[in-house]
Amino acid sequence: MADALVPVRPAEPGTHLGSSYALVLLAVACFVVNAGVSRVVLTSGVSATELSSVRAAGTTLALGVAVVVTGRTRLLRVRRDEVGALLAYGVVGVALLHMTYFVAIERVPIGLALLLEYLAPVLVALWVRVVRRERVRATLWPALGLSVAGLALVAQVGGAGPGLDPVGVAAGLAAAVCFAAYFLLGERLVRRRDPLTTVFWGFAVATVVWTVVEPWWVPISRSVGQQATLPDAVGAGTVPVGLLLLWVVVLGTLVPFGATTAALRHLSAATVSVVAILEPVGAALLAWWWFGEALDLGQLVGVALVLTGIVLALRARRSDDETTASAPAGLRP
Repeated sequence: MADALVPVRPAEPGTHLGSSYALVLLAVACFVVNAGVSRVVLTSGVSATELSSVRAAGTTLALGVAVVVTGRTRLLRVRRDEVGALLAYGVVGVALLHMTYFVAIERVPIGLALLLEYLAPVLVALWVRVVRRERVRATLWPALGLSVAGLALVAQVGGAGPGLDPVGVAAGLAAAVCFAAYFLLGERLVRRRDPLTTVFWGFAVATVVWTVVEPWWVPISRSVGQQATLPDAVGAGTVPVGLLLLWVVVLGTLVPFGATTAALRHLSAATVSVVAILEPVGAALLAWWWFGEALDLGQLVGVALVLTGIVLALRARRSDDETTASAPAGLRP
């Protein structure tokens, strides 16, 4: 999952397409490596809730600075009719998304965890068709069918091989639901609010939640002097856990958020979304390299089916404004 939903205005035409695509690829690369770094942090003794707390707090601080520097403090005001949506956005779309994502990548192969999370556009398309009763393109139904069939292959349903960790799979599916809520609530909020301050409030709410449940300063103070062991594939050396926590906040959150935001000046969110589908693929390759997580042929076919279904789902909504939040666009917390 940029880190945030920033469909501010239509993409500006220009001659910067090459650099814009490069920025999107940079964001994807940061998210991919962050998945591996997060796995290392989680296996070093930091829990999923603690890592969620640190990530939310660090990102809130940085976004708060960005709000001040860009002169948007006056846009922080929240109307009474926005309170409920902002609370749900922060609790479900940020806090719970972080936690379920971290639980998933800790318990199931990283590529599959991200694949489950990226089912969000399928859920979004279903929601707008069934609940909102909006018209959608006919591609929704093959998208759903391909995704379900692909997941059956990935999970080896009915096969004789070892099954996936059920808690990890449930966490991945929960992450997809939270991711979908993030898009739908964000889409609703940014119609009338400044996107940057909206994202700030989302992370601020998440920070309050985690400060109550799992105070962010506890893992930070505990990480002083604590070392984490890197995978054999990258040298099996040791690095300070605090440095990895800083990586998760800066290179795993803020840098890809800034890169994608800059890319959206010249590319539509729909275009960025399709490019961002490379993230589960890249994560699977990194997991194979770092952790020896290999997929068999049937699972690889399943991954291809799910990715095809996701791309079709991204194109399913009928909208004249491609900057709506109908797709991941690499814009995730």
